Amino acid sequence: MAGYSGTPLPRKLGVKDDHLVLLDGLPPGVDLGDLGAAEVVTRLPRRPLDLTVTFHTRLAPLRARLPALIERTAAAGMIWVCWPKKTARAEVERSLGVSCDLDENLVRALALELGVVDVKVAAIDEHWSGLKLVRRLVDR
Repeated sequence: MAGYSGTPLPRKLGVKDDHLVLLDGLPPGVDLGDLGAAEVVTRLPRRPLDLTVTFHTRLAPLRARLPALIERTAAAGMIWVCWPKKTARAEVERSLGVSCDLDENLVRALALELGVVDVKVAAIDEHWSGLKLVRRLVDR
């Protein structure tokens, strides 16, 4: 269970049994919990996604990937963009063998640039934070 709320992570993320969920770049060792009857995929499907959980350590790859995720997400769907917490950066860099330059402000700024807004932040686990992105109501 991530964070302090006591809310199970799948519920915090908004996973429903009838959702099509993309786990994009899920790092080894990250456990999102029981996603129930949701259909989980690891590649972009042809049909619209209800929920994506995408993991990134650097801004440039996120900038390249996020437009496709937005395009493939249902109008009322959501995208969780996850990045290493500042307190866990060194450990994530060491375990994944990559450097990290992302934070909440960079994710938010990119989202706004691409026409989506953030509505929630959550701890994914002790190493990762996530920002929930959705389309503005007027764009649905």
